[in-house]
Amino acid sequence: MKRWKRIGLTTLLSTALAATPFWTAETGAQGKAKGHQVQLQLLGINDFHGQLNVDRKIGDAKAGRADYLASYLKEREASVKNSWTVHAGDMVGASAPVSALLQDEPTIEFMNHMEFDAGTVGNHEFDEGVQEMLRLIHGGEHEATGDFEGADFPYTVANVVWEESGKPVLPPHLIKKVQGIPVGFIGIATTDTPNIVTPSGVKGVKFTDASDAINREVDKLKAKGVQAIVVLAHEGAFQDQQTGEMDGPIVDITRNLDDEVDVVIAGHSHSGLNGNVGGKLLVQSYSYGTAFSDIDLVLDRRTGDVVEKSAEIVNTWHDGIEPDAEVRAMVEKYEEEVAPIINREIGQAAETIIRDPSPAGESALGNLIADAQRWKTGTDFAFMNPGGIRSDIEAGTVTWGDLYTVQPFNNNLVTMTLTGEQIERLLNQQWQDGRTRMLQVSGLTHTWDASRPAGDRIVDLKKADGTPIEPDTRYTVTANSFIAAGGDHFSVFTEATDQVVGPVDLDALVEYIGQLPQPFSAEIEGRIQQTGN
Repeated sequence: MKRWKRIGLTTLLSTALAATPFWTAETGAQGKAKGHQVQLQLLGINDFHGQLNVDRKIGDAKAGRADYLASYLKEREASVKNSWTVHAGDMVGASAPVSALLQDEPTIEFMNHMEFDAGTVGNHEFDEGVQEMLRLIHGGEHEATGDFEGADFPYTVANVVWEESGKPVLPPHLIKKVQGIPVGFIGIATTDTPNIVTPSGVKGVKFTDASDAINREVDKLKAKGVQAIVVLAHEGAFQDQQTGEMDGPIVDITRNLDDEVDVVIAGHSHSGLNGNVGGKLLVQSYSYGTAFSDIDLVLDRRTGDVVEKSAEIVNTWHDGIEPDAEVRAMVEKYEEEVAPIINREIGQAAETIIRDPSPAGESALGNLIADAQRWKTGTDFAFMNPGGIRSDIEAGTVTWGDLYTVQPFNNNLVTMTLTGEQIERLLNQQWQDGRTRMLQVSGLTHTWDASRPAGDRIVDLKKADGTPIEPDTRYTVTANSFIAAGGDHFSVFTEATDQVVGPVDLDALVEYIGQLPQPFSAEIEGRIQQTGN
């Protein structure tokens, strides 16, 4: 049985990227597994987002890519007798072109090759609708790619049901056996999915309370004699790197779960989690394949229960390990298929244009994208949601594939009319549910006061030329189809008049950059400013 203690901390560049493990957790009886005990290793990943050929630079080191992740997983799997690989959702969607342009079938094939044992669905599995999600899982025909066999492993989700019948869309729980001992898996998707996916993506289904759904399935598993239970939860939280304290939706959910639940493998927040909540081990391993969770369980043969559990977050650093040759060959095959599209040069970036915001909430890349959308549609203003900006633009040659990685959702641009009063209310919706979602803007500037209550923080609102935006004046506005439909809780957009659906957001960015003087650049200009404490 491996023993993991608290270890050193490496500075994080972003909560969306993995860093050196900062916290490990152990619970249960200590000592080696005895004859009446069985060891089980769970290797867990989350929020891979089809990043098959994309690595991430963290400090001075690289992590991620499917071929490196595969080497780590195979190495860990070979080190023990019983090992299962599982995931907590968002394995596809917002994917790199090498996966997305082939309907994310390459990512499913990668998981099949790695012999995954179980998974659940995240919000991004719904990006192209429920039927496409089910096609990737069960197999079926797509006009762009032909016939696909689907996943070789089962999915579970307990809190997504058909709206008409109330029946589960996928099995609400699974049972696997390790040396004769049953282990139950229950999956959940974030209940916020309808607010962060286009309405067509979740048409026909509804999302129920996560804790209630899990506890219902726990009762069913206990009735079947299952005492060891693992939850695959596409819901997240954040952890203090010094104290180990965790806070967020999955922490609240976990506190409400039946004591028979042993492990919760989380996702969605792209953060690192490793600790205990009410005796339950709660783990999340960042995102994009930059890390995975190695969870060690000891089960008692006599009771079937977990008597010991510990976890480690393992980074997939490139240094010191060879990429898996079989997976690399798979990825190269996919790259060859999409090369004619993704390698087309669009422009030259004078320097790296980053998506990270200033303290006030403005980002250089957000400005570039919002400007592209306003330029393409000719409106007074444009608004871009930060969650739709998925990667930086690196300095040097910028290809179509690079820009697809930045904006992979293929949302249409929607033009509409809003009054100045509605625009002010819209901007005040940036602070909801304890979260901040700063819209990137073009054509206007605003100042917000951090000392004022959420919903009343906009204190100055002007056009880019400095003239006031008048409450009763009507202005033309551009937004992508996701937020135009009220996504990310920006419901004011749904009050707009004169809505017209236009071109795809990626096409607008490609055209805009192509017509800029080269090399092009973008910077933080003070469009969003902050006052107060």
